[in-house]
Amino acid sequence: MTTFSSYRRPPNTHRMKIMSTWLFSVAAMVFIMVVIGGLTRLTHSGLSMVEWKLFTGWIPPLSETDWENLFSKYQNFPEFHKKNPDMTVDGFKSIFWLEFIHRFWGRLIGLAFFVPYALFLSRAWFRPGDALFWKLTGLFALGGAQGLMGWFMVISGMVDHPDVSQYRLTAHFALALLIIAALLWVGLSLIRPEPHSDVHQDATRLRAAGLWLFLLVSITAVSGGFVAGTDAGFVFNTFPLMDGDFVPGGIYDLSPFWLSAFEDVTTIQFNHRILAESIFVFVGVFWVFSARTHLAPTTRLAINWLAFTTIVQVALGITTLLLAVPVWAASLHQAVAVLVFSACLWVVFEMRAAKS
Repeated sequence: MTTFSSYRRPPNTHRMKIMSTWLFSVAAMVFIMVVIGGLTRLTHSGLSMVEWKLFTGWIPPLSETDWENLFSKYQNFPEFHKKNPDMTVDGFKSIFWLEFIHRFWGRLIGLAFFVPYALFLSRAWFRPGDALFWKLTGLFALGGAQGLMGWFMVISGMVDHPDVSQYRLTAHFALALLIIAALLWVGLSLIRPEPHSDVHQDATRLRAAGLWLFLLVSITAVSGGFVAGTDAGFVFNTFPLMDGDFVPGGIYDLSPFWLSAFEDVTTIQFNHRILAESIFVFVGVFWVFSARTHLAPTTRLAINWLAFTTIVQVALGITTLLLAVPVWAASLHQAVAVLVFSACLWVVFEMRAAKS
């Protein structure tokens, strides 16, 4: 039998592939978490669990007494009194389960990251103090921060107004994107630590454009958080015009004017539309220029994947708007937004410059 003392580390390249697969798997779990979180939001299930039990929240209610106790706690909060005063225990169960799964999946992600992290560290696949150690430890810290941010968001809906703050909701979503980006970047760096060497001069121009495109995609994704947090998708369910105009009246009417971008539903939806349309055009131009440039096969694949996901995302966005935000369309729209973000990150990684 092989003992720990006789354990021999696999070759470095094999270790890197194993750890990159681990990080990509965790990123996929975070992606699923985002989808579940979106469904939780769309079905108004997020405020059903009024307690945050970090270590004892694994077990769901198992008896009618458990359900009665949880329901009685829920009845003490504004969502019950202002939105669901006629709700019964059976109705409470229908909104409880999705939020329970959401939190349970978050705990699974924590385990899926920490257990391999501890195992790899114990076997010296990376060492305390080296660059990879700090990257992986930082990822673990980001995961913990996301759990705290999730609860910070939830408690904002347990006061007078039974809706979570759009600022905290957007911060929660943005942090999830940051975690996915960090997981993917570190994972990709493990399997290809050096950038492509045969970079044509035109590709250096594309690299700069790719960085700007990634910034635009990130801003658009974050703006989608404000659309979700203010229910701005339920107004002006027409396309391409808003109430018969390309630029609707009343945008940026709040004082100070910049507050409109975060609290006025007309301005929020208008901004999100303009940003999304800009991405569609930007990606099209980017794809055309990339087709004329000598690029590595994986870089070309990343750009093609970005173009494909962008087309799908725009179609889903229009569909979601015209159908007045059905749950299935809105959920897919959020999911593909993460895919566009990830594809753009992949493009940036593929086109990164060599270290000087």
